[in-house]
Amino acid sequence: MSRRGGREWAADIGAFVFAGCFMVLSADAVWVDPGTSPTALLLDQLAGGLACAAVFLRRRMPVPLATVLLLAEPFSHFTTGPILVALFTVAVNRAPRVTALLSVLAFGPVPIFLASGPAADDPRTASALTYFALLAGAIGWGLYVRSRRQLVLSLRERAARAATEARREAREDIAREMHDVLAHRLSLLSVHAGALEFNPGASPDQVGRAAGVIRDSAHQALEDLREIIGVLRAPDAGDRPQPVLADVEQLTAESRQAGSRVTLAMDVAGGPDTAPPVAGRTAYRIVQEGLTNARKHGPGPDAPVSVTVRGGSGKGLTVEIRNPARRDAAQRDSTSTGTAIPGAGQGLIGLKERTLLAGGTLEHGWDGTDYRLYATLPWPR
Repeated sequence: MSRRGGREWAADIGAFVFAGCFMVLSADAVWVDPGTSPTALLLDQLAGGLACAAVFLRRRMPVPLATVLLLAEPFSHFTTGPILVALFTVAVNRAPRVTALLSVLAFGPVPIFLASGPAADDPRTASALTYFALLAGAIGWGLYVRSRRQLVLSLRERAARAATEARREAREDIAREMHDVLAHRLSLLSVHAGALEFNPGASPDQVGRAAGVIRDSAHQALEDLREIIGVLRAPDAGDRPQPVLADVEQLTAESRQAGSRVTLAMDVAGGPDTAPPVAGRTAYRIVQEGLTNARKHGPGPDAPVSVTVRGGSGKGLTVEIRNPARRDAAQRDSTSTGTAIPGAGQGLIGLKERTLLAGGTLEHGWDGTDYRLYATLPWPR
């Protein structure tokens, strides 16, 4: 048994005081045989006092304590208080089966008492009925406390599991967000750096433009990373601004500045600003991932990439990205010196999860010569 703390000592002292006060206050109401000698009565009271002191053993051995007190009760009229404390402790801290066995021992004399035909005006009848009623109350109250503690423990465990699941989902969302944002920015850096390395004789103007794009992309990547880390450090500071469908035009413009031949066909009824936030944000991430993969796995920076976004209220939203690509996994970036742009292979997996959470579908694969990324997203009326 672990050592008692302050609360345990306070509870045990309270139980001892209750048992002692019960013995003293109920002394006049306890029926005592008129023929009992003063010495026997004194010994009976001393037995009650020892029973009260034995209450401090209720945590170490509640079942033996309750058993001994119940067996001693017919020989001592002043053990009722300690018995109530012992039965309450057993009902709270032991299995219901153990409590049921002790209940059988506690209420075993009831049939014998009823069979004896007690008189209603006999003091022993009132004393016995009061005793058994107190036993039933102690056991019932102990079972109630036990069930309440188990309920609180179950709720705490459920809350802990929910908090753990929430933290896991938050980490996955942050990891997915970092992949979507940083992979796009860093792939732009890789394309321009590879172009400078591949063409060392570029004019100063070309070098200056490429360096400017690299600087801007690096700055934007740091800003995106700073925002994400800021959310992690100050989760109560509010949500960072999320992209919408209208931002797809800026996204494709950045890819064009990086040298990619990106064509955008936007056919959205009412304009891209009318798209639902969830569908628009998911469509933006799909286009972002498609452009990133086209730079990483396409045959070259000047390979054509087509982005088509169509939809409207009640019709849904469709997003399609097509670009030439080779199917071998060992493809290398043609603008570099033979080093492929690294990828974790988790982009499409996370993108599919994101699309499913938005209520849509995602398909990807080769259709002969092009790699096709196609998604459908709901747009209710």
